[in-house]
Amino acid sequence: MDSVPLGRLREIIRGYESTITAFSAGVDSTLVAVVAQQELGTAALAATAVSASLAPSELQDALALADTLGLNHRLVQTSEVEDEGYATNPVDRCYVCKSHLYTELETLAAGVGARHILNGLNVDDLGDWRPGARAAAERGELVRSPLHEAGLGKQEIRASARELGLPNWDKPALACLSSRVPYGERVTPEKLARIGLAEEALRALGFRQLRVRHFADRARVEIAPDELGRVDAENLAGRIEAVLLALGFPAVEIDPRGYRSGRLNEGVVPLIIPSPSPSGRGG
Repeated sequence: MDSVPLGRLREIIRGYESTITAFSAGVDSTLVAVVAQQELGTAALAATAVSASLAPSELQDALALADTLGLNHRLVQTSEVEDEGYATNPVDRCYVCKSHLYTELETLAAGVGARHILNGLNVDDLGDWRPGARAAAERGELVRSPLHEAGLGKQEIRASARELGLPNWDKPALACLSSRVPYGERVTPEKLARIGLAEEALRALGFRQLRVRHFADRARVEIAPDELGRVDAENLAGRIEAVLLALGFPAVEIDPRGYRSGRLNEGVVPLIIPSPSPSGRGG
């Protein structure tokens, strides 16, 4: 028998009838995609957006996970990085990105006859800067946020994913590579490729939760506080610096404060999204 949060999510998704889930292979979108396919069968599709802002390793993870879970999965190409409204890296860059994503998924939805596009927004996202939510809101009932509608936060999402035996239930949260570039500094395919290679190299050293921030004059390496001690204990600072300098960063610093989600969003006014109504629908 399902837990209460998972049962509530199932009921909400069942009501959608046919869906496309924006699938990133993170735990949020994976839970949505799996429950949608369990409840809606062939009327559920998962789609992953491919662009320069997606790390190659994340694309491979999405393909492998979709195959492991038996998802009805497709790839869609998006071109947000070529859009000047995105490349200039304003504080609402994510709005431009999500607009490109939803435009592509709208076309796909029309082609396959899907009634709704589903995202992974949840109630714990409400206090952070989420301009991408505006792109969803502009599309009215087409784009739905089942985790938010069901009142699920990160703790309930991970518990539900573990309940279903999803292999990524404890996967660290990730964001697109452009989130490593400070607002106002131009986003380019070259910068994104450099960031992707740098983070892949750090993961090869065994670090799980990290970011490589791409400033004009340096790379700032942020490693989760519970992993940061390895840098000194295993004398890894020199290796990290050498790898990143070889990739073209002019200088490298390892942040002694460690990684904290939303670091580059600090000081940006959060977007407040209405809480789910008593009926379970977003307000």
